Amino acid sequence: MLTDCYIFVHFLSPKIMKQNLFDKSADALVTFSRRWGRQGWLIFLVLFGIYLTFIPFSLPFSAQSRNQPTEIRGVWLTNIDSEVLFNPKTLTEGINTLSQLNFNTLYPTVWNWGYTLYPSQVAQSVVGKKLDPTEGLQGRDVLKEIVKQGHDKGMSVIPWFEFGFMAPSDSELAKRHQDWLTKRQDNSTTWLEGNTHERVWLSPFNPEVQIFLTDLLVEIVTNYDINGIQVDDHFGIPFDFGYDDVTVQLYQQEHNGKMPPKTPSYLKMGRNNCLAQDAAWREWTEWRNNKITEYMGEVFAAVKAVKPNIIVSVSPNPQTFSKNCFLLDWYSWERKGLIEELVLQVYRSNIEDFQREINQPEVRQAKARIPFAVGVLSGLKGRPVPMQRINQQVQATRNQDFAGVSFFFYESLWNFGPKSANERQFMFKQMFPTPASRPLMKS
Repeated sequence: MLTDCYIFVHFLSPKIMKQNLFDKSADALVTFSRRWGRQGWLIFLVLFGIYLTFIPFSLPFSAQSRNQPTEIRGVWLTNIDSEVLFNPKTLTEGINTLSQLNFNTLYPTVWNWGYTLYPSQVAQSVVGKKLDPTEGLQGRDVLKEIVKQGHDKGMSVIPWFEFGFMAPSDSELAKRHQDWLTKRQDNSTTWLEGNTHERVWLSPFNPEVQIFLTDLLVEIVTNYDINGIQVDDHFGIPFDFGYDDVTVQLYQQEHNGKMPPKTPSYLKMGRNNCLAQDAAWREWTEWRNNKITEYMGEVFAAVKAVKPNIIVSVSPNPQTFSKNCFLLDWYSWERKGLIEELVLQVYRSNIEDFQREINQPEVRQAKARIPFAVGVLSGLKGRPVPMQRINQQVQATRNQDFAGVSFFFYESLWNFGPKSANERQFMFKQMFPTPASRPLMKS
């Protein structure tokens, strides 16, 4: 009899309940009553009561999932001006807090300062070290920790190759492979980041460099259960680089021996979006744009060959600046199907400039084809951003139906500025009051 009771209760599955539960079960009720009588009914009612107790935990879940908002709520985790990655306890607390505040995407840096932040055999063979030598990272696999804890909280993990082709000028990578460095026309290789930090750039036109970076990306996709990979504006190079021997020879091969043009003296990083009127310069810029785009196509194919469902994400600057100042033509990448998620860095201090950037024609067009989110600056060391501005910019992205936002960067969410961490976290909880699912890739 208990077996019959179990079978009957089993009939009352969520699927049956969607089809008028009591009408579908009427015949079974009559049969059961005739066979077992009053004693059977008592047993049935007890079991049925227990079953009903569990319905709220199973049936409404799918309905909640269907009604859950869809929005990227991301944050970049970096090892610059931030301590979150250097201590397992701090990292765990950070991920737990982000989960409680209904964030759903982590973008942890994995390639920075010329080192990987995960144990890498590729880096070992090229750089001589398989892991960033910073003390807090030794004996750990930070990416493995983030993937495990992030996934346990239902968060997506998309490692971020923050430095791209860039490296510190005094790094082991730069010292060991000087022939990989691209140059200006005057043969200089050093570039000042923020007018302070001396950087060099690997040549994206050098086949050996391409193999190295592709191998890093394929390695991480192969070895970790990640949801995607992300590159940013450092997957290009500054506009006045590209005069190394390998690149010049390649250009000459394709231009009947002609040398690349001289860099116009009036071009300065950030000024007028590095635009020039000179036709020869525009052609040289376009040629380098196209070569980097071709390489991105190789990267896309390589990671997709390992995991077809991996998300290829890009976080560039606005198109005109990105294309002309850093030779990264993300609009062409997107048109060619090489980007499956885009997070546009719109770090602006006033809402008018912010609105102008997110309403550019290329933004509207790409937004219609792929999940397109906006990178919002939550603060820098010594330059806190008020929550009022953050709220205003997030609301602007929602008003324009963007796929979501990501904040640069974790430490500045609530550890910089005059307001306490508790106050800022309370405001983020109001911004994200309920959980949200990440948007699916558009077909």
